[in-house]
Amino acid sequence: MKLQILISALNADTDNLIKTMNLSSDAVIVNQCSENSRRTVELDSGLVTVINSTDRGVGNSRNLALENSDCDIVLFGDDDIVYTDTYLNDILSEFKTHPEADGIFFNMDVDESRRTYHNDEFGPVTLRSSGRFPTYSLAVSRKCVTDNNISFSPLFGGGAKYSCGEDSLFIMDCLKAGLKLYKSPVTIGKEVLRPSTWFEGYTEKFFFDKGVLYPFLYGRLAVVVGARFILKHKGTMCRDIKPLKAFSLLCKGISEGREIKNKDKNK
Repeated sequence: MKLQILISALNADTDNLIKTMNLSSDAVIVNQCSENSRRTVELDSGLVTVINSTDRGVGNSRNLALENSDCDIVLFGDDDIVYTDTYLNDILSEFKTHPEADGIFFNMDVDESRRTYHNDEFGPVTLRSSGRFPTYSLAVSRKCVTDNNISFSPLFGGGAKYSCGEDSLFIMDCLKAGLKLYKSPVTIGKEVLRPSTWFEGYTEKFFFDKGVLYPFLYGRLAVVVGARFILKHKGTMCRDIKPLKAFSLLCKGISEGREIKNKDKNK
């Protein structure tokens, strides 16, 4: 069993990135930049394929990395992650210990302000609990993903038209396809805190884009879930934009998301 990290980067010095991320396994780096090229870098313990691409969007870059992967287990990575010295053995050990798992979410040390989850024990991940997890902590069977034609949406995420949501959609598609996903208490890296490449605050675009995402995640319940979201977070997210205005923007986004979803169905 072999592991490969699939990394989405933006205008990176890829030689330096390999060092700063502490890579010690096979990897594919897709670097969104001003040229199209490809090269390989040999490490003592792995081979890194570097793909420079003029295409934009984290979904597109993750899909390109996935298309160029060839190992049993793929771990999705971002360029602000520093992996532990033992991540390779730790990940493969968890899969050997839990052969029932098609994918495993590992712990990452992140700033408290960005933390959405922490795994205290090994256990299953369901559709209901999956929204807390980012794909940069997910290691998954490449064959399970490709056999089920699962990929990242090019509509959502940093660099795409709508600013976030590609992680949630990908994880939801994995679960709906029947992949057995689990969470592990093992920590495999830490996130280096830096300014977000897409988050510009709780702006009108933030609420609108969130609304576009909701029909894809929640179907007919999009408006209900949206109302609950505004009510739950109005104290922190609605300081500049009042709750009713935020909800109105979210509903406009839901309408656009439904139109996009219907067009996709009719293709």
